[in-house]
Amino acid sequence: MLFAYDGETPIGFSLFYHNYSTFLGQRGLFLEDLFVMPEARGKGVGYALLSALAEIAVSRDCGRMEWQVLKWNQLAIDFYIHIGAMQVEGWDTYRLIGEPLRRLASRT
Repeated sequence: MLFAYDGETPIGFSLFYHNYSTFLGQRGLFLEDLFVMPEARGKGVGYALLSALAEIAVSRDCGRMEWQVLKWNQLAIDFYIHIGAMQVEGWDTYRLIGEPLRRLASRT
C-alpha cells in the first residue's frame, strides 16, 4: 500500500498486490484501489501514485500493471487513457456474493 501526503495530511492511497499472468508467464501488479481526496484531485496526486506503482512493477520485473474502473467513471477513464492505459477488450468481471456464493460453497 502506498500513501500520498500533503505535509502531514494523508490525501490519497493505492492498494495493490501481485498476481500472475498465465498468458505472459510472469507476475503482474494489480491495483485494487486508488483513492485521492476530492480536494486534492487534479493536482497530480493520482499520477504520482500510479507512477510510483509503475516503478514498483518495473523494478519487480512485472509483465503488466492492471486495474478495473467503473464504466460510469468517465473522469477516471479519461485520466487512464491520458497516461497511456488501454481498455482490455473482451473481458467482463463476474462476482458471487451472498446466497449464490454460499450455495456454491455448500456443493462439495
